[in-house]
Amino acid sequence: MKKTKVAIVGLGSIAQLVHIPVLTKMGNVDLAAVSEINNNRLKTIGEKIPTAKRFTDYREMISQEELDAVIVTSPTNTHKQIAIDCLNAKLDVLIEKPIALNYKEALEVDKAAKRNKKLAMVGMNLRFRPDSMLMKSIINSGELGDLFYIKCGWLRNKSSAQKWFIDKKKSGGGVIIDLGILLLDLAIWMFGNDKIESASVHKFNTKNQDVEDSAVGIVRLDSKSAINFEVSWELYSETDSFNFIIHGTKGAAQLNPLKVFRKIESAFFDYSLSKSSVSNLYHKSYENEIKHFIASLRGEVPPVSTSEEALVRMKLLDIIYKSAEQKKEVKF
Repeated sequence: MKKTKVAIVGLGSIAQLVHIPVLTKMGNVDLAAVSEINNNRLKTIGEKIPTAKRFTDYREMISQEELDAVIVTSPTNTHKQIAIDCLNAKLDVLIEKPIALNYKEALEVDKAAKRNKKLAMVGMNLRFRPDSMLMKSIINSGELGDLFYIKCGWLRNKSSAQKWFIDKKKSGGGVIIDLGILLLDLAIWMFGNDKIESASVHKFNTKNQDVEDSAVGIVRLDSKSAINFEVSWELYSETDSFNFIIHGTKGAAQLNPLKVFRKIESAFFDYSLSKSSVSNLYHKSYENEIKHFIASLRGEVPPVSTSEEALVRMKLLDIIYKSAEQKKEVKF
């Protein structure tokens, strides 16, 4: 079967650590080209992929090369225009989260995808963790009953040390748009309900006045369900801390490691099937995400985490930041 010809725009850490290693090992993919505005980085990384043509201008790349898809791993403020240009060139795109700086930009990308009848998928890798996928199947089976509350948190270092990451004009925000959007996407996906009512959030700028480094908040989906979240690059934790606990009318489940508890009368009993390993889930989630994107292009699986889904997440981010600035609950 013909290989899917893919290009990457942006050769920063996420491309180097994840996308290039995964793509070059996939037998049904040809990593045909890469684009990077930094000439030194383009040369250094490009030499490791001798089969890929190198470009400093992605527009030249998409006009000159015969491609099927482009993966966008450049800074957030460039996502919108690159994605739209690729979609207009009749190429499918995988955009590393977030899809764009805000809801308005995300809407432009989604319109371009629909207009050109191409796929714009957003890299929400937490959905693709093996334990997350197993938890979702447990929820779908009805074992936990009706979900009503998710409590989640993520305390870790910034995802990038590059200067653009803490420049709001380029990143769109701080830890909320970095870690918060992934947690909230996972929670909304687990609920299977994106009908959000409101958000009430408090953010902290202890290191940089331009972007927040910590935030806590509650998102109400409806009168019966809510998400409580905490994210930070600065709060004290002995180790990187990721927690995600779901509560349902019949039981509960947690990630990291995956455990499932069944409620019997007034007590909870652990009925986890086996010990869940938390090692290498980071890389595996990205590997599954990329493989799903390629499989979607090849018509093997239906696409998920599309630009249409991303609109809800980006609108939620907009009201989260509005709530934090106004210091009050904001309706969706």
